Order: sequence, then structure tokens, then C-alpha cells
Amino acid sequence: MPQPTRSSRRRFLYRACALGAAGPLAWPLAARAQTGPVLIGQSLPLSGPMAGVFAGVLAGEKLAIDEYNQRQAGRNQPVELVLLDDAYDPRRTAENAGKFVEQKVAAMFGTVGTAQTAAALKVLTPARMPLIASYTGTPALRTDDFPLYFTTQANYLDESVRIIRHLTTVAHGQVAVLYQDDAFGKSMLPLVQKAAAEAGATVVATQAMEPSGKNAAEAVQAVAQARPQSVVLLVAGPGVVPAIRALRRGVSAAIYTYSLAISAAAVEALGADAVGLAVVRSTPYPWSITQSLAKAFAAAAARRKLAVDYDHYLGYINGRVLTEAARAAGANPTPAAMAAAMEKLGKLDLGGYTLEYGPGRHHGSAFTEITILGPKGRYIR
Repeated sequence: MPQPTRSSRRRFLYRACALGAAGPLAWPLAARAQTGPVLIGQSLPLSGPMAGVFAGVLAGEKLAIDEYNQRQAGRNQPVELVLLDDAYDPRRTAENAGKFVEQKVAAMFGTVGTAQTAAALKVLTPARMPLIASYTGTPALRTDDFPLYFTTQANYLDESVRIIRHLTTVAHGQVAVLYQDDAFGKSMLPLVQKAAAEAGATVVATQAMEPSGKNAAEAVQAVAQARPQSVVLLVAGPGVVPAIRALRRGVSAAIYTYSLAISAAAVEALGADAVGLAVVRSTPYPWSITQSLAKAFAAAAARRKLAVDYDHYLGYINGRVLTEAARAAGANPTPAAMAAAMEKLGKLDLGGYTLEYGPGRHHGSAFTEITILGPKGRYIR
């Protein structure tokens, strides 16, 4: 599977940073709101510890939005992303959300991280501005407290249930959990424990690890003492690669992890250590030769010389959902119109992959499946 090169990721990230720096200053937003594009705000880590990880996702979003704009030229207003860097800092995400509210964008889109998404929602909810799609699956935010939050993927409990069911099926029911020692990892741990208890699996060890991965070797030594048959890895960001490398050297157990953890960049960095990883996916298989959505994505990616992989496909699907809402919202959509449009999407068939929205149904998909990483970064279902 071709992966973006380090130099291509740097070039893309530079362009994204330039847009994030210049976009909000390039034109008076309120003045253009009546005649210009439909403006959508996105806060994401263009710098900091997660910089570069989401370059493929962002390219996939842009691919879908550009495709929509070309197809709708002369009929509907184009959609335009306004990017602001939050450096993966929840305080900056909240500040950016406040700026988008002040600038009267039509919606916010694609926040990255659990704490970051929570920070944005606390600003957006009283302002009655929707957040469409986010790159976190925490069920803690999918509540009535945030009535204008719309998601496109299964939550982490859905993914945890899928992992536990799979590992018990293949007789790996003695489970250790290696988790990131922060809000993300601590919120994920009880979800795995709950799924394990319901499936009859036994959690034989839980071990915290620094988010940076600097103590990965020591953490894995503690896990190894429990002699697990499988390890569930609850790590995202810079700790992923050192954690998996340490597990490969320290335990003889199947390793399961989440789609959030395994980006194209992580697969490239891991090399042979990635082979055999079991990854739960909440994005459908991008190499499908029968699903029309996957074929349309592959053709669009080829025209832009983008890799066909999960990162780009996830961004592409989210971009498709966003543009469907923009189309349904009509001319000069307000935040209220965008929220209403999301609810009116109903069963949204993107081409063999269906999401469903409606009043009281803001979380469009519960799809999950287990994939295994093979040689050269290829996924096997």
C-alpha cells in the first residue's frame, strides 16, 4: 500500500498551516457571508505533538470538498474550510471555537482529540453552533448535554466490544490493557473492562504508560509479568510507535489497537513491527472493488496522486457528509440551518456505505470491523 512520503506530508502541512494562518485574515467573514462560500471552521493540530498525523485526513476532507465544489459550480455555494491551529491544546481549541462563533461560520467541523472536542463543544453549545464530525469516539460526549454534536463513526465502546469479541473468538481471552496515562487512556480503560466482563474475557493486567511513550519498555515489562494472551493498546499520538515496538520485544501476545492509533505515518514508522497488528476500524475498507463509494474515492485520489488508505478515506467520508449537509441547508446557511440539514439527511447512502441521521439521532454510524496489518502496510479483512 503506497504511503505518503515524509516530504509530501511536510509540503501538505505547510499549505495547511499557511491557510490556517492566512484564512481568517484574508477577507471579512461577516461581509462575505451573504454572497461568498459556505464557511466551515476547523480547529486541528497543525503544530505540536500531533502535527503531521492528520495530514492525510485533511487531504481527504479537501478532496471531497473540492469534488463537491466542482460538481455544484453555478448551482450551490462552494464550501470552504477555515483552518486554525490548536497545537493539540484544548485551551486553544476552545479559543478557536470562540473565534468561529464570532466570525459567524456556518458550522465547526473535524475537531481532533477527546479533550479538544469537549472544549469546543462547551463553547459551541450555548452559541447554538453545530459541530459536524470529530476525530474522537468517546461516548462521554454523545449525550443530551451537546444537542448539536453530529458524528460519522462508531464510538469507542462499539470498537471495544468488537475487539473483545474477536479476541475471545480466537482464544486470546486473557487480556492485558496498556493505556495512555491521560484523560484519553483513563476514559478508555473502563470501556474495555466493561466489554471484557460482558464477553467473559479476563483482564489480567492494566498498566499506564506516559503519553510520549518514554517509559514504554518499563510499562511493557509490567504487562509481561501477567502472561497475557492478548494486549489491548489504548494509546494515540507519539506513544504509539514506542509502545508497539516494546510490545513486540517484550510479550508473546496478540496486539489489538484502535483506528485512532494507527495512521499511515505510524504504519510507515513501524515497518515490520506493524505486521500482525489487529486494528479495529470504524471506517469501511478503502480498497473495496465492489463498493461504489470506495471506487469513487480511489478514482478521485488517483487524480490528485493521493494514497488510497484509511487516513484519506476517513477524511473523504467526513467531507462528503459535510457537503451533503451544506447542499441540504440551502443558500447562505446559518448554524441553525446546518443543524437542521444534518437531521434531515435521514438515511444517507454515500455509495454502499450508509449513515443515518434524524431528530434525536445525531451519531450516524455504528460500523466496526477488525483488520490485520500484513506485509508492506497492506490490510487484510
